[in-house]
Amino acid sequence: MKAAAEAADLAEEQGLLFDDDVSPLPSDTGYRGPTACNAAGITYRQLDYWARTGLVEPSVRGAAGSGSQRLYSFRDILILKVVKRLLDAGISLQQIRTATAHLRERGTDDLTRVTLMSDGASVYECTSNDEVIDLLQGGQGVFGIAIGGVWREIEGTLAELPSERTAEEPAATLPGDELAARRAARQTG
Repeated sequence: MKAAAEAADLAEEQGLLFDDDVSPLPSDTGYRGPTACNAAGITYRQLDYWARTGLVEPSVRGAAGSGSQRLYSFRDILILKVVKRLLDAGISLQQIRTATAHLRERGTDDLTRVTLMSDGASVYECTSNDEVIDLLQGGQGVFGIAIGGVWREIEGTLAELPSERTAEEPAATLPGDELAARRAARQTG
């Protein structure tokens, strides 16, 4: 609560590009890989590669061996979507790694108040109207990703897709995990 108030005060001092009011999601909700891919608009191969190389790792539950399911948080999916948009704009993966490292350092409340901009070679964080003007006066073409807008887009997509609670459940009771149920039955019987 205190952190949210401090973030709001800081944002008020900086001047906002937008003042979207986004709703927080439960921190114990996780989304499986295919759901995260669907919401972020990426392939499962990209998701797996990015998780293995540390670009965007699942924060709810990581892979713990064969048959385990990664669970991605809403914030993870938000960053996946931003990465996808940066790739689509032609930004190099090296630049994206730098940008996502910066985003990871910020709190979720701050992310809704950030607009990312790029001239095709660099990625800029823009948190005030003055920064936008200075970037544009430099004569370089830029694009912006308003993370608050991406937030709402993912929120709408995830509302229609399945999620899981982080409470530990036996593998046999997980929906759609028939293979794990067979393995457990074989080991106990």
